[in-house]
Amino acid sequence: MNKRQFLSRLGRALKGLPEADIKERVAFYAEMIDDRVEEGMSEEEAVLAIGSVDEIREQIVSEIPLQRLVRERVKPKRGLGAWRVAALIAGFPLWFSLLAAAFAVLLSLYVTLWALIVALWAVEAAMCVCAACGVIASAVYFIEGEALPALMMLGAAFVLSGLAIFLFYGCVAATKGGARLAGRLGYGVKSMFIKKEN
Repeated sequence: MNKRQFLSRLGRALKGLPEADIKERVAFYAEMIDDRVEEGMSEEEAVLAIGSVDEIREQIVSEIPLQRLVRERVKPKRGLGAWRVAALIAGFPLWFSLLAAAFAVLLSLYVTLWALIVALWAVEAAMCVCAACGVIASAVYFIEGEALPALMMLGAAFVLSGLAIFLFYGCVAATKGGARLAGRLGYGVKSMFIKKEN
């Protein structure tokens, strides 16, 4: 794909964003392609090195603040007529309660996701503390001459240490997955405010 085709496809992919942002981003990538061509690449190589249009669109949308997208989306293109204002006021109890309920459900799902991840880390910390306490208790039992309880506590400490190591990797993976999911949810919310134009 050459520069013109790439920029045209990028412009179409960014439809629905504020017009100033589209022009700024298209100009940025045009300049980036020109710089790479000056360095000796062909247009096709320069376009290929930049990446796919979908990845670029996702990155651009994630960088634009949600407030700007909402402001652009709800900005009326023409003045509201008296009948529209009356309909908004009359329908306020219905649309506001539905909007508040949707927001509450999304917020509760988001909080639940992170609460589960925090709970996993709490279990991880508890296992580490219990393993350390098991080693200390084993030493105390050994000093007191109680060999069997000392070995049992030491064995329990080793088991908890092993489980804590496995759980640590699970906690790290869950945290990364939660962060990715939160990013995707944020991208999805922003995408709802981007106008689809053909």
